[in-house]
Amino acid sequence: MTAPRRVVVEADGGSRGNPGPAAYGAVLRDADTGDVVAQRAETIGIATNNVAEYSGLIAGLELVAEHAPDAQVEVRMDSKLVVEQMAGRWKVKHPDMVPLAARARELAPSGVQWTWVPRERNKAADALLNEALDGASATPQPRNPMVGWRDPSAAPPTTLTLVRHGATDNTLAKVFCGNGGADPGLNDEGRAQAHRAAAYVARDGADVVVSSPLRRCRETAEILANDLGVEVVVEQAVVEASFGAWDGMSFAEVREKDPAALDAWLSSTAVAPPGGESYDAVFARVQQAQEQLVASYAGRHVVVVSHVTPIKMFVRLALDAPMPVIHRLELQPASVSTVRIWPDGIATLRAYDVVPL
Repeated sequence: MTAPRRVVVEADGGSRGNPGPAAYGAVLRDADTGDVVAQRAETIGIATNNVAEYSGLIAGLELVAEHAPDAQVEVRMDSKLVVEQMAGRWKVKHPDMVPLAARARELAPSGVQWTWVPRERNKAADALLNEALDGASATPQPRNPMVGWRDPSAAPPTTLTLVRHGATDNTLAKVFCGNGGADPGLNDEGRAQAHRAAAYVARDGADVVVSSPLRRCRETAEILANDLGVEVVVEQAVVEASFGAWDGMSFAEVREKDPAALDAWLSSTAVAPPGGESYDAVFARVQQAQEQLVASYAGRHVVVVSHVTPIKMFVRLALDAPMPVIHRLELQPASVSTVRIWPDGIATLRAYDVVPL
C-alpha cells in the first residue's frame, strides 16, 4: 500500500479521577481520503489528564513514524494546553510534562501543523481511550488518595484565589450581563468591595492577578493589583458566559418573553441562550484556563478576577462534581474563593464565597 502524502493525527487522553485510571487513544488518517491508516489505544495506570493527553500525542506521532514517515502532518487535539505548548506559544513548566513534551518534539516531523479542535470533533480518539478504560474496569485500579497537604515533603500547590468582580449597577438590578453585551464598570460600592477583597487576599500574598477582559473585572483587578503590588494579566478564557439575546434582561423578563428557551437552558448545560454560550462551553474553556495557569504558575499564588459562571466552573473542577452542582452555588460580589491544585493533580477547595468585611 502506498503511504499517504498527508496525514492527520487525532489524539486524546483522559483520566477518571485526575489522577485516576487513565488511557489514551490515537488515530492516524489519510488527510485526502479520511480513511483510518492506523490507530492505537492503551491504559497507562494511574495518571492525570495532562499525562494521558501527552501519551496520546506521542502514540499518534509514533504511528506517523511507522506508517507515513514522509507525510505532511497535522495534529488535532482538544487539549489547548498540549497544542499551545507543542506549538511553542506556551511554556512547559510542570515537571511531569517536561519529559513528555520533549519526547513528542523528538517524534514530531518538521512542519507539523498543531490544531486545537472542540471535544465534539475529537470523538474517534476519545472513543478509543474510553474503550480501553472500560476494558480495564474489570480489574479495578486503586485511586491514589494522596493530597499534597497530607505529605509535608510534597511540592507546594498552585493556589488560585478566585475573586468575583465588585458590584455594578447591573449587579444590583440582577440582570443577565455577559460577554458581548453591556460592559458596565464598578459603582462606588463595587470599588469599596474590591479594596476590602484586596486587604483579605493580602494576608496570604499573591504573585500575579489574572483578570477577565470585561471592564468590571479589569477595574476590580487593578485595585487588587495596586493594593498587592503585582501586575495584571488579562485572560479571555475566564470571561463571563455570553447570554446572547437575554443580555440586559432579568430572569423574570426572560421567563415572560421566551419561556421555552429558558426551560431548555435550565434543563441542559449543553443548551445556550439564543445567540449565547452554553455552560458546557464555559466549562471547557475554564478547564483549559486552569491547565494553563497551573503550567505557567506552578507552585505560586494566582488571583483570578472573574465572574459567577467561570468561578463556579473552577469550583466544580476542584470538587470533581457533576455539572448540576453549579445550580446550587451562590456567589456574592467581590467574594473570595480559594482552590489549590497539587502536583499529584488533585485539587482541593479551601474557601468558598467569603465576603471580606
